[in-house]
Amino acid sequence: MIRRLLDRLLASRRGAAPRVHPRERHAMRNEQLSAAARTVTAKLQQAGFKAFIVGGAVRDLLLGIAPKDFDVATDGTPEQVKPLFRRAFIIGRRFRLVHVHVGNEVIEVSTFRAAQTGDGATDEHGRLLSDNVYGTQAEDALRRDFTINALYFDPATESVWDYVGGLTDIRARRLKLIGPPVTRYREDPVRMLRAVRLAAKLGLTIDARSDEPIARLAPLMQNVPPARLFDEMQKLLLSGHAVETLQSLRVHGLSHGLLPLLGVIVEQPLGQRFIDAALGGTDQRLRDGKPVSPAFLFATLLWQRVLATWSDAKARGERPAPALFAAMDAVLAAQAQQLAIPRRFEATMKEIWSLQPRFEQRVGARPARLLEQPRFRAAYDFLLLRAAAGEVPQALADWWTRFQDASLDEREVMLRPDEAPAKRRRGRGRRRSARPADAQAVPDRLDESH
Repeated sequence: MIRRLLDRLLASRRGAAPRVHPRERHAMRNEQLSAAARTVTAKLQQAGFKAFIVGGAVRDLLLGIAPKDFDVATDGTPEQVKPLFRRAFIIGRRFRLVHVHVGNEVIEVSTFRAAQTGDGATDEHGRLLSDNVYGTQAEDALRRDFTINALYFDPATESVWDYVGGLTDIRARRLKLIGPPVTRYREDPVRMLRAVRLAAKLGLTIDARSDEPIARLAPLMQNVPPARLFDEMQKLLLSGHAVETLQSLRVHGLSHGLLPLLGVIVEQPLGQRFIDAALGGTDQRLRDGKPVSPAFLFATLLWQRVLATWSDAKARGERPAPALFAAMDAVLAAQAQQLAIPRRFEATMKEIWSLQPRFEQRVGARPARLLEQPRFRAAYDFLLLRAAAGEVPQALADWWTRFQDASLDEREVMLRPDEAPAKRRRGRGRRRSARPADAQAVPDRLDESH
């Protein structure tokens, strides 16, 4: 019944006229667009098609934020758009669009879509199964998720086209779904995650009608494909506002749908401090324009469960090294049922985890060999987080901080136990010249890309 009501609503709005805001009524200007975005829209319009900058770029510019990329919406089909550009590629199956390469920039060009309706459009939970029906610009606006994401900027006239009151909501700093919230969340449960993420990132208040069903519909997250859930989780963690977003996810009952183990982790005070330190550091790096590693972030989120599983195995008498690798495999296997972490990330996560016990080994040649490990820098940063959370002594992290920058003579002193006999100290002195490459093993402390 709800589906039929929505179908009638969309049909009634199919030819709806937008409210066109001229340049005098808003602050967005052509020069704020990238050269590639201006080139693509101009060429489409010269070919007789409508062409607008749309979505997040328009929203961000109206909020005074520099967009990361620019998307274009047009009434031309992918097959009509592709021949207009020298380097253009049609991609996607569920949602076909064109990637236009202009210099080093990629502009994503999509055709106006209509909402998918009729029998077979949704599964038993109300989730959309297809979204590739072309439509009018008005229909395209109505099928988008939030009003602030349904604004169209025409570079030719510098006007903003608004079908759903998005400009009013931007000025009120309000996040509001288009259409009945329950239906729209059932169509795509990921919209609940987007609502929480965008509100935290942009400093918006979620509209009461859009906010109320989230906690109730949170179980729908179990129906989202793991690969798609990973993509959304990665956006959340790399938003620059992960701490606030994670807090809001808990309030809305969504944290268990994202990471099934997260609820167990955050119930432990030590685990909470560790995760807050990790996400807080990541947010700061993003604000500073520094690179971050998704693999490192997921390693921090799952470490407490790895640590608990490893500790249980050691308590049963298992050998530490094999027990750690078994714990890593068990935790990642459990997580894969809900969140499809790519294997290339899993490999990095395992390297970071497996190097942690080696930081305890501060005698002989082992510390110098650890410095030579490709993942030493990531593992060392991980150690700093553990120390900040109180999981390991701060003195251990401080020792490794000093050891990296120490000269060969200083390292020799740091590696010499006070109670060591003179003969052992002399033996180390003879070995020093046998490893002249140690000075080259010190990594560049400025490279923190993990």
